[in-house]
Amino acid sequence: MKPAALVLAGSRPGPPDPVAASEGVWHKALVEIEGQTMLARVVDALRTAGIDRIAVLASDPKVMDHARELGCEVLLAAAGPSASVAIGLEKLGAPLLVTTSDHALLRPEWVRDFIADTPPETDVAVLLARREAIETAMPDSKRTYLRFADGQWSGCNLFLLASEQAGKAIDTWKMVEADRKRPWRIAARLGLGMLVSYAIGRLTLAEAIAGLGRRIGVNASLVAARDGLAAVDVDKPKDLADARAIIAARAPAQAPVTCTSSPPGST
Repeated sequence: MKPAALVLAGSRPGPPDPVAASEGVWHKALVEIEGQTMLARVVDALRTAGIDRIAVLASDPKVMDHARELGCEVLLAAAGPSASVAIGLEKLGAPLLVTTSDHALLRPEWVRDFIADTPPETDVAVLLARREAIETAMPDSKRTYLRFADGQWSGCNLFLLASEQAGKAIDTWKMVEADRKRPWRIAARLGLGMLVSYAIGRLTLAEAIAGLGRRIGVNASLVAARDGLAAVDVDKPKDLADARAIIAARAPAQAPVTCTSSPPGST
């Protein structure tokens, strides 16, 4: 069954977003790169990947209007990402691919590969990239990494809620949001044995994700990104500059090839 897609474009409480402020726009989803807003780029990548039904979760009226212009359904965002995802799952059902409006580098092949690489019988899948893959793709990228026995990982802002059972994982998502920079706390929630395994360097992130899933009654899987750039989103003005440079470098390769017919009789 083909998934629908949910694009998170809510506004966080607190000071103005630094990317939006640096560009003089209301919301960073409206920041333009090579003549397209970041939101439009995400929507275009999802459509090119074969996803027909796309909803945007937002609270800013300008973002909502832009999402409608792009032909997307619009849902009112909740207070945080996990609560917003719960709204999206209730409205759109499973399978549901979830991403964010600042995933400016999103490529259709990443979406297709993620879906294809998700193991059968999975209820919830999370795409993560290894540090080596990220640094190969973008050597100067500064990321926050989760350090486990199977390496150092960074999130890619791509999630697949593959079945209706995935709704059970949303409360756990809130916990992971809070502890994403303190992996030992994630291990501690799995019990003393898992915490000890983490402390002595034997707990893999794949085991931790599967263990969290078992505790709430779902099959949860880590899917490794094939391209390290999948972990690069736009959180800071420096990220925006990097994204612009990468997209500008891609442009010649993506330009359509125009074939000119030879005049009759030419060789």
